[in-house]
Amino acid sequence: MASDLDFSPPEVPEPTFLENLLRYGLFLGAIFQLICVLAIIIPVPKSHEAEAEPSEPRSAEVTRKPKTAAPSVNKRPKKEAKKKR
Repeated sequence: MASDLDFSPPEVPEPTFLENLLRYGLFLGAIFQLICVLAIIIPVPKSHEAEAEPSEPRSAEVTRKPKTAAPSVNKRPKKEAKKKR
């Protein structure tokens, strides 16, 4: 009866190249997601140089002339009242 039991480990096939590629790709994707979440949670102090650069394009936007309101294509001109005879 003791000779009937087989306690040897099961045979596991070696992973293929595509299985390894998928495995490491999933690890890299998980690390990338963790970095993105940490970038949202942890605030990064802004330098003075970074604050000065965005102000220049804003001043350029202010100097632009505002667009005039274009007449809507859907609106028809008012009909002139017909003369009563």
